[in-house]
Amino acid sequence: MDLLIPEIGLVFWHTVTFLILLFLLTKFAWKPIMKGIKDRETTIENALEAAEKAKLEMLRLTNENEQLLKEARAERDEILKEAKKLKDTIVSDAKVEAQETGKKMIEQARKEIDDQKIKALVEVKNQVSALSLEIARKVLTKEFEDQNAQEELVSDLLKDVKLN
Repeated sequence: MDLLIPEIGLVFWHTVTFLILLFLLTKFAWKPIMKGIKDRETTIENALEAAEKAKLEMLRLTNENEQLLKEARAERDEILKEAKKLKDTIVSDAKVEAQETGKKMIEQARKEIDDQKIKALVEVKNQVSALSLEIARKVLTKEFEDQNAQEELVSDLLKDVKLN
């Protein structure tokens, strides 16, 4: 039973030792321990505030990035619209220019054809006239022996003939 019921001296020395230990801990260890706990609490609060600030900054940057992305997309769309308008203008101008050039070339070809036609007709008329004169000369040479009479007849015939 000695183990369950301690002696009074043992209890006294344990109490005295406990009180001395409690006094020493309160005097020397309690303040540094509380200061360490307080510092740790302050550090944790500062870290939480910094994390909250970082979170808010990230949200702000994310919103700013989204706004910049929207602006960039709008600018890209505007540039694409302008490029399409420019392309359409260039294509329509090229079509108009090609049509005008084609009309000019066709008109020039018609003029050239008409000029060549007129030249050919003049050439044919000249050849026909030359051949007619030659035939007439041969025919008239047999009929007229006189050169002067022959030339008068040709001159009269030429006055009556009209060239187109």
